[in-house]
Amino acid sequence: MTTRPTAKLPREFYTRPDVLSVAQELLGTVLVVPTAAGIRISGMIVETEAYCGPEDRASHAYNGRRTARTETMYRIGGTAYVYFVYGMYHQFNVVTNQVDIPHAVLIRALQPLEGVAVMRTRRPLHADLNLTSGPGKLCRALDLDRSYDQADFLGQRVWIEAPARRLRGGEVSSGPRIGVDYAGEWAAKPYRFWVTGNPFVSRAPRTIVGR
Repeated sequence: MTTRPTAKLPREFYTRPDVLSVAQELLGTVLVVPTAAGIRISGMIVETEAYCGPEDRASHAYNGRRTARTETMYRIGGTAYVYFVYGMYHQFNVVTNQVDIPHAVLIRALQPLEGVAVMRTRRPLHADLNLTSGPGKLCRALDLDRSYDQADFLGQRVWIEAPARRLRGGEVSSGPRIGVDYAGEWAAKPYRFWVTGNPFVSRAPRTIVGR
């Protein structure tokens, strides 16, 4: 697969109504977080999870919940939603759809591309395969924290670039989301997507469903 980025994704990519499509089409794109010195730190997105707003029991916005933390989910698509969990991990999400429709995509894993040496200093004593193979790991490797909450992907702090080519159907797999057992029937929905066979995916799937 060619991983050379081409251009920032436009606003229209994020504001589409189908969050499942956006979650799948984020696979293969390139997340870029430059350092203060302008060094590009980047990785190809290889795993995502879609969250479908008020009807989705696994979503922070379930049943219309709107708090100081979740307010970011109600912004225009193309906004970063970053939160802190378990008192130790940040999670990085892409807000999608229009204003007041709280859809979001969790970025679960990246394949490192640029600035790998910098990532290693941020996650010392970890093998390269373990640098960004999980939502908390990638946030540490790219130095993503709550200060990036509400950042615009069309801005200069963090952005996502289009891939040189789109993945084919057989290169994308799907299955249940991870860690949402509390969500009842919504826990079983195949809203997690990953690049089939990619070694940086956060967790080996029990069942692979080709798309």
